[in-house]
Amino acid sequence: MECESGREKTPDVVICGAGIAGISAAYHLSVRHGVENVILVDERPPLTLTSDKSTECYRNFWPGPGDAMVSLMNRSIDILEELAREMGNAFHLSRRGYLYCCADLEQVPNLRRAAEESAALGAGPLRCHDGKPSHESYIPPDDRDFDKQPTGIDLITEKPLIERHFPYLSEKVVAVLHARRCGWFSVQQLGMLLLEKARQKGVRLLSGKIRSVDIVRNRIQAVRIERNGALERIPTKHFVIAAGPLLKEVGRTIGLEFPVFSELHLKIAFKDSHRIVPRRAPMLIGTDPIVLPWSEEERKEWASAEGTRKLLDPLPSGVHARPEGGLESTVLLGLWPYDVVLVEPVFPFPIDPHYPEMVLRGLATIVPGLERYVEHLPQAVVDGGYYTKTQENRPLIGKLPVEGAYVIGALSGFGVMAACGAGELLASHVTAGPLPHYASAFAFERYEDPRYRQLLKEWEQSGQL
Repeated sequence: MECESGREKTPDVVICGAGIAGISAAYHLSVRHGVENVILVDERPPLTLTSDKSTECYRNFWPGPGDAMVSLMNRSIDILEELAREMGNAFHLSRRGYLYCCADLEQVPNLRRAAEESAALGAGPLRCHDGKPSHESYIPPDDRDFDKQPTGIDLITEKPLIERHFPYLSEKVVAVLHARRCGWFSVQQLGMLLLEKARQKGVRLLSGKIRSVDIVRNRIQAVRIERNGALERIPTKHFVIAAGPLLKEVGRTIGLEFPVFSELHLKIAFKDSHRIVPRRAPMLIGTDPIVLPWSEEERKEWASAEGTRKLLDPLPSGVHARPEGGLESTVLLGLWPYDVVLVEPVFPFPIDPHYPEMVLRGLATIVPGLERYVEHLPQAVVDGGYYTKTQENRPLIGKLPVEGAYVIGALSGFGVMAACGAGELLASHVTAGPLPHYASAFAFERYEDPRYRQLLKEWEQSGQL
């Protein structure tokens, strides 16, 4: 395809990657900004590399420093809600919240500080429920209408209130933090709806792999795509890298080394045939490190191998689960990043055979009823994907040092929830539109700022579950 020959109009924008980030960028460019002749390039079908492997959740509960992450997520959720209203909620947006479960009294002040910080940054008001009659009543989650659910954060330290609304939790849980502008949706359905709307505005999806980029005087001139065994040159002035876990690989085509690394995160789906977790439950998250109660025989077995010996030690917090599907479904999604290491992305990726059992054992520490599945493990589907992230776990969105080149990436484990806001921000960069106050927090050049480099040395929270 030699576009300057006149047979075809030169693309205004070429986007590398048809995951949810690339599709969102194409949607915002074409539908909301009226940019013509946008091309999406991917060697795989849309949304099939990592976007459809997530738990499909969203939250505006984030730490600082600064309000950039809360602001980006609030804007992204605003767009999700606009789209849900416009599309008759065809992608099943819910707002049941994230329920952080704490079983350590000494950690309750930390939970409160996290809630106070996120509330101050814009996540919504903090409501404390500690048995004092002067405090507001707690409103339990309801999945029937996301528009009618509370925002903000509920911190419950009144034990009878926890037991009344969450009787399935461990009796050891002494506090729960219910972040309310949080939930999940079908990313596959949302992504395909956005892609269809973009295609109606002329966006094209090409199946191929970008092999190189032509740059003259530090300016994008064209991309070269391998399609059907042949190399095609597509002239363009704007090239967007939305390559997900392949961000570093594609960055090298324009001579850039992105400051990112990757971690493999897995999840399981299994049938909760005994309906231990109610179908209207929120996302459940354990906040305490876990020492699993192995039997003596199990301890000997795990201790005998180098790869499993570490499972006997205290393991990190962050085990979480949520119901998947409607009220008639019995499926639960569960995940626990108890052994995350830095890796180079490879496909297909390796799967730890012990992972389903470990997740179930971890979940049983906050929902004891799930212990019944540990002795006779249910059949579990295991999948996952790579979290490609910067050291402070904040995305890269905006212009690159090569003129006409842009990035929307390093979306880590929050790509699904951030995609709408990130796509809008990327489109504003490409069209030279007005930028929100948080745009600089995600700019590639932030690492050149001495003040930011100093801030990185003092960074404490990444917001990673």
